[in-house]
Amino acid sequence: MSKKSDLIKNSTQVCKTQTYSKLFNHIWPLLLLVVVFTASCNKDNSNPAPDQSLTASQTANSSLNTGSSAISPAPINLRTAGNFTILTETGISTTGVTSIIGNIGSSPIASTAITGFGLIKDASNQFSRTPIVTGNVYAANYAAPTPSKMTTAVNDMKTAFTTANGIVFPAPKVQMYAGDISGRTLRPGLYKWSTGVLITKVGVTLSGGPNDVWVFQIAQNLTVNNSAIITLAGGAQAKNVFWVVSGKATLGTTVNFKGIILSKTLISLNTGAKVTGKLLAQTAVTLIANSVHP
Repeated sequence: MSKKSDLIKNSTQVCKTQTYSKLFNHIWPLLLLVVVFTASCNKDNSNPAPDQSLTASQTANSSLNTGSSAISPAPINLRTAGNFTILTETGISTTGVTSIIGNIGSSPIASTAITGFGLIKDASNQFSRTPIVTGNVYAANYAAPTPSKMTTAVNDMKTAFTTANGIVFPAPKVQMYAGDISGRTLRPGLYKWSTGVLITKVGVTLSGGPNDVWVFQIAQNLTVNNSAIITLAGGAQAKNVFWVVSGKATLGTTVNFKGIILSKTLISLNTGAKVTGKLLAQTAVTLIANSVHP
């Protein structure tokens, strides 16, 4: 009887073992899939998607994209002064074969201070034209609404100068190369001199991306010697380069200049100098067979 009982018990255990074995064979592939899936999720979490919280200004700052360690200041807002390629308070003169693309104007002085252009007054009496300027020529003595528009533009020019001269962020690079930046390569940023700035015939290179900005705060004169070239590298654009000059700006013969000059006094171009940018002077601009375009 005991043997029979043992036989039944052993038979039952074998059945149970076989059942467990079959269940394990069915469950094991499922367990393996769970392990693989969990490992895959953990791997994904270890490499999260890029942070989408960057602001538009951060993503626009090309120093994040070009490897530049420099931090660009914001562009200077010229407001309505930006509608002019040349804007002055006391006059614009030219001799020789000059070519200007864009509007030019002067205020509060009258159109008699815009000389050498052969002005032809429009029938509206609100502006003049000339073969050497592709845009219009405006002055304070033309018919309304020109006088008020010119007053606004000149005030905007002054505000832009004051604003640009007062920028303190990013921290300025002070007295770089003792004011002689000839032959140097300058990254985007804010530069400040208590002296004048000199660029000899070897020129200077501004290297950065298309959204990078340079602001040069110059307490005295900007002197660019004959044949000097301001070279823009890496996609840098003249519209993002601001030369803020408290003295006068003098460009020598055959200079190839890039950027917007905001001058407290005179801007003088010598024979054959070319400018890609704008000339905004709180006194006068003098030209001698020059090319100026934005």
